[in-house]
Amino acid sequence: MLDILVYLAAGAVAGLLSGLFGIGGGVIIVPVLLALFALREVPASVIMHMAVGTSLATIVFTAISSVRSHWRRGGVLVPVFLRLAAGMCLGSVLGALIAGQMSGALLKAAFGVFLLALGLQLAFGRGPRPGPRPATPSALILAPAGSAIGAVSSLLGIAGGAMTVPLLARLGIPMRQAVGTSAACGLPIALVGAAAFMATGFGHPDLPQRAIGYVYWPAFLGIIAMSLFTAPLGARLAHRLPQHILQRAFALLLIVLGLNLLRPLLLSG
Repeated sequence: MLDILVYLAAGAVAGLLSGLFGIGGGVIIVPVLLALFALREVPASVIMHMAVGTSLATIVFTAISSVRSHWRRGGVLVPVFLRLAAGMCLGSVLGALIAGQMSGALLKAAFGVFLLALGLQLAFGRGPRPGPRPATPSALILAPAGSAIGAVSSLLGIAGGAMTVPLLARLGIPMRQAVGTSAACGLPIALVGAAAFMATGFGHPDLPQRAIGYVYWPAFLGIIAMSLFTAPLGARLAHRLPQHILQRAFALLLIVLGLNLLRPLLLSG
């Protein structure tokens, strides 16, 4: 019962963050799942891969719910989305294949470094500096960038908004449309990445029951049960509220989560 309540709470927060920041919610879901799987004594060989794979599966539905809200408010630029998505699909497969060859400890450390760096950037950076607004950024820029974002996102179980939003803002896209388009980009990343994690983990001897590949279905169902409701709320807030206070609070959360994941390495050093 406690597990279910935690899944529901994680889904609520992840959905809200997905709509508000266009980030997909994986930065919350992965650490929560790691903690729960550790309490349930999931083998170390699969614990991080299961957290990442399950996170990607939930982001599919969170992204759909968030995108619908942004779409109704004109926040999704379709030409930009299509040019990014072409590269993101390829990158997502590559990221999942790389993750399958990495140890759980190394994958956890990579995620911890990512959270810490993102939190520090949000806390002390001034945000992306807008560039001159082109009619539509070139596919020669967006497709390779999408491949890199897709690979990193699939590797870490996130939707890529932490990289997509600054990129689009730097290319001159207004912030609200950058967030909405980023939310849409989370869908191909998560869909392809989740499928790849299911395939690469299928039949692993250390997987618990009710897991298909590296996707654990009880956690998946509990998280999306709430995220589908809170993602539209986050999207509405993104179009109404100034975000600097929320950004600082979110940055602090990321720093704490990143340091917690890196704690074993820091203590051993």
